[in-house]
Amino acid sequence: MTSLPTLSCPLPIMEHTTIQLAHGSGGRLSARLLEQLFLPRFGNPVLNRLEDQAVLDCPAGQRLAFTTDSFVVDPIFFPGGNIGDLAINGTVNDICMSGAMPRYLSASFILEEGLSIGSLHRILVSMEEAAKKAGITIVTGDTKVVNHGSCDKIFINTSGLGFLPIEVQISAANIKPGDKIILSGTIADHGMAIMTSRENLSFQSSIESDSAALNGLVAKMLHVSNEICALRDPTRGGLATTLNEFAAASKVGIQLEDDKVPVAPAVGAACEVLGIDPLYVANEGKLVAVVPAEIAGQMLGAMRRHPLGRQAEIIGTAVDDHPGIVATRTLLGGRRIIDMPVGEQLPRIC
Repeated sequence: MTSLPTLSCPLPIMEHTTIQLAHGSGGRLSARLLEQLFLPRFGNPVLNRLEDQAVLDCPAGQRLAFTTDSFVVDPIFFPGGNIGDLAINGTVNDICMSGAMPRYLSASFILEEGLSIGSLHRILVSMEEAAKKAGITIVTGDTKVVNHGSCDKIFINTSGLGFLPIEVQISAANIKPGDKIILSGTIADHGMAIMTSRENLSFQSSIESDSAALNGLVAKMLHVSNEICALRDPTRGGLATTLNEFAAASKVGIQLEDDKVPVAPAVGAACEVLGIDPLYVANEGKLVAVVPAEIAGQMLGAMRRHPLGRQAEIIGTAVDDHPGIVATRTLLGGRRIIDMPVGEQLPRIC
């Protein structure tokens, strides 16, 4: 039997091969950009009306979760992803950390004059694929074009809406002494993928971003129990920042176990060479959950049965000691304080 050839989505035929200022004028070229690039990727009955807003039905008996974010990552293409799927996944994750299931997104683009149409098309295709994978719909948006040098190729702003049941009440303020802290997988993958790509560094093993939408994993976790105390995706500032925010919000101490925090060998080696602590490096496809001790084992098992939670570990405990402070027990048996970072080690990682 003759196998079918692998098909790919071709770049639409357009009059221009780069973004022009006129593409942001609201006139004919703006309309063509929408018709030829954006609507083929994101078209649906809501967006196709091309109104200045999306009017959406809210299911009865549910609450609304809303978030907004901007993405300025450098470089815009990196191992494991690009600014487009990062924007979709990052926004989906911000919504689902409340326990809400994401439904709708907006996407607004600031395009630099001279950006290649091919690059924009590649980014939009990746956004389309990420949105379909996450089960969400892009329902409204905007496009602006600025002079060459006024931005760095492309910036993307997103907003997201999701719905959550009344009974789901997830907040860092709920954390109590004795609760267990679960991490869904290896840390620092995204930040080090950006750093090594930006600096053209090569290691024996390639490092790829962990960018992924976590709403499927969160749904599995909520199926186990609605009693999840807190959820967060540790992006900028990494795991260390998230845990310090948890400790401050709940006024409990957090005790980590160094040897329980998973770090991929290549990522650990890169961090060591560059003198960077992986606890402070951004992630884009991991979550931290705090759950009551009595359901921690069951929750861990459910997470490990999901593709994005196979390497999940219980990495620590909320404690009465040192309220508001995060500490870790080192491999040598000592203790060190994991403080909030003063600044950002890796700017423009999302």
